[in-house]
Formats: sequence, structure tokens, C-alpha cells
Amino acid sequence: MQQMNTVKSRHAPPRASAMVEALRGLGYNTSTALADIIDNSIAAGARTVNVRFVWKKADSRIEIQDDGCGMNATEIDRAMRLGEKSPLDERSAGDLGRFGLGLKTASFSQCRRLTVASLGTDGLQCLRWDLDVLASSKDDGWHLLEGPAPESEPLLTPLKSSAGGTLVLWEVMDRIVTSRFDEQNFLDLIDRVERHLAMVFHRYLEGPKVRLTLSINGKTIQPWNPFLTGHLAKPWHSPVANFPAAPEIEVECHVLPHKDSLSAKEFESAQGPDGWTAQQGFYVYRNERLLLAGSWLGLGHGRSWTKDEAHRLARIRLDIPNTADAEWKIDIRKSTARPPVFMRSWLIRMAEDTRTRARKAFAHRGQTPRAPNAEPVAQAWRSEHFASGMRYRIDTEHPAVRSVLDDAGSLLPQLQAMLRVIEETVPVQRIWLDTAENKETPRTGFAGEPSTEVIKVLEIMYRNMVILKGMSPAMARERLLHSEPFQNYPDLISALPDKP
Repeated sequence: MQQMNTVKSRHAPPRASAMVEALRGLGYNTSTALADIIDNSIAAGARTVNVRFVWKKADSRIEIQDDGCGMNATEIDRAMRLGEKSPLDERSAGDLGRFGLGLKTASFSQCRRLTVASLGTDGLQCLRWDLDVLASSKDDGWHLLEGPAPESEPLLTPLKSSAGGTLVLWEVMDRIVTSRFDEQNFLDLIDRVERHLAMVFHRYLEGPKVRLTLSINGKTIQPWNPFLTGHLAKPWHSPVANFPAAPEIEVECHVLPHKDSLSAKEFESAQGPDGWTAQQGFYVYRNERLLLAGSWLGLGHGRSWTKDEAHRLARIRLDIPNTADAEWKIDIRKSTARPPVFMRSWLIRMAEDTRTRARKAFAHRGQTPRAPNAEPVAQAWRSEHFASGMRYRIDTEHPAVRSVLDDAGSLLPQLQAMLRVIEETVPVQRIWLDTAENKETPRTGFAGEPSTEVIKVLEIMYRNMVILKGMSPAMARERLLHSEPFQNYPDLISALPDKP
């Protein structure tokens, strides 16, 4: 009988202090860390979560209190241990967690003392981690302390006087209150957190049946919907589509209204926490909680798409179930996602269509080049694609151009040369730079001009069509209605006299 080799092993637990200090560098910011805490409140069935920011310089703190079901002694013990749950464990359909680390790692990233108190079925329970205690410990043990710090005992009063729920307390916030951090910085932080939470949990906060009320220092957070759902000026949004091989994956594409179709307040609000250009792309949700806001997910043809001004109006809602975390490579912070290979081509097709529509809406300032009866419009410029690139050409069949060329006589060669010079000197780079710097396309189509300027040009073209070309007034008006940019001025065209 062959003797089996004995594998030698040794017990190698991590040093508590060193391990926790390393976990502090996972990359949370205050907004994403608080969102992770609120995930736990939602999982506990909370209908109300109040975040309290208290400024006391180095002794400042943040409190998160919910009215969820609370935890008993066993549950709070498990919740406060690191690595108690495996990411491989099956979760309930509505669970917003995965790694069993969010409460601890999110909190450690912001503070050195984490206290959690909960009012459950067996009364008030309270445990805390104190990183300074771990750092000074001589045995490198994982010392989970019972009860709050003595000076923090009064902070549990709001929970004690409630019907139930959980209080998370961040103290010694060395990652927030740093050198030269003052009260105004604290107020600015509150504003950033509010914008982030309004976006991440907007589907819980909005609708006819609001499932969650979030507040900061007593002020209710209003939801921020990235898609301007229901806005009448939206040029397009797709029907909901489901991936054939995984129908639980759901996509809905949106093109937002151009700035010209929004009020100043709507435009400011719709740009989101990071601005119009940064907010374009996919919005990935898991159980209606936003994981990733505005990303092209590394998709594209040949190389990944980048965010640019031309596609700033494109936003795509993408819903995945919590059973797809591994396939989508969801990280601990719930801030990255990568679509699985078998789904990439489908998502690229959906995104390509949305990007094309968004680019057209941006280029035409929200106005599609169509006549009032929805028929195509004769455009003054056309693009020609070549193997080496593309060029812009003046369309010589546009009525304004054609009429001049037909009557040019001996000046025709000079006019053709002039048009060619214009075509070859289109200031593409300058337009591109101006658009990037101003974050807006240049105004065209008489935008912002008084109607008298439009009428001057219309009357010249109308007179030419009727008197020189022999068109009937009705036909001349019809031609103008189907010519760029006059399709946008049907009232001015209809007011042209029968006898020019």
C-alpha cells in the first residue's frame, strides 16, 4: 500500500491591526461608504433612514439611524465580524450585499471608531471596533468591544427612545476631518453626499409608492432621476429590452433633451453630480440600487468608447440581478462592473443606436432636420466618407445654392471655386475645440436671431423662386418648408405674400 505524503500546515491568522489598516485603503469616499451603510438598512426592511452630520472639529461624527427590524445579540455579533459571510453564499433576491464586509470596510475607510447599536427582539445590543485599541494591543487579536465608548453613551438615546432599528456611529473620522478641514468643507461634504444618495437610491425614493425616505440632518433627500423620465422634450427613448439568454437582464435606452429644450433649472439639475459629459453612458442597477453611474463599460469597436461632448445626451438603464455579481465582476465597493463576454455584442448594438441618436440630437440642438409634415429636408451640407477619412461638402442641390449656380452665367467657375475653398477650409478643429471648451455646439439655423433676419433671407429666396424660376407661390413655399434651416419657421413661410 502506497503511503500518502502528509501535508504540513500552520495556522497563519492576519494581524488584526495591520489587516484593518490595509482594508481602509479600498477606495471608498464618504458618499460611497454611506451608501453601503444604507444598503444594510434597506436589507433590514427600513422605511426611514436619517443621516446626521455633527460638526465638532476633530470630534465631529456621523450617525446613521434606521427604523428597520434591528438585530438580536447573535445577529449583531455576526454583522460586526469580518468575513463572517462568504460571497459564494446564496442571498435573498432583495439582498443588496455580497461580500459581508460593507459595514466594516466602508466605515473603517472613514473613521477609526465604529459603533453599531441595534434594538431587536432581545433589547438593545451594542458592539464597536476601535482601531486605536487594535493598534495598541500586544496580542494582535481581533478585539470586538462591547458597548459604546463611555463618552458616546448619550448618543444612543435616539435609538433607545425609538420602536426599533439600528444606529451606526462613526467617530474619530481621521479620513474626513484632516488638516485644515473646516466647517465649510464639512458643509460641502454634506452637499456631495446628498447628491450621491439622491442618485444611487432614486428608484427607492421616487414613484407613487415611495419605499424609502432618506434625510440628512432632518432634510428629506429628493430623488435624482438620470433619465428625465416623463419629460416631454426627450427626443427618444427605447422600449425595455431583455437579453434573450438571460431575460432578467433589462435595458432601456434614453436620449435626453438638448439644453435649448430645458429651462435653466432643469438643465442644471439634469446634469447630475458630475456634469453632463461625465454622466453619459450606462447606469448599472442591481435590485434597483444604482451601482455604476455613467460608464461605457469598456465597450466599443476596436477600442473602448470615451466620454465626449457629442454623446453627452446618451444614458442607458441596465438592470442586473444580484445572482450575476460574479459574471459582472462587481467589487466590494459596488462601484465597478464589467459585462460578461457573451453579452458584450448585444450591449454594443444597443449603445451604438443610442449614441447615434444622441449625437444627432446634440448636433442639431434638439431639432431634427425634418419639415413640419415629417418629410426629409434638403440640407446645405453633406458628408462624404472615404477610406482615409471624411470631408464636408456643400450640397449644390440646396435651393439657395442651386438658384445662384443656375443664374451664374460666366461667373459659374468663380462661384464653384469659391464653394470649393469654403469646403476645404471648414474650421473643423476650431469648431471641435470651441465645442469642447464651451460644452455646447455653436448656434446655427438662425438660433437666437430676430425673425427679421430670417425674413430678409426668406424673401430673397421666395422672390427668386417665383419671379425668376416661375414657380407658383404655393410650390415656392413648399420648397422652402423642405429646405434647411427654414423648416423651423413654418409661420414665417406661410406669411409670405402671394405676389412677392
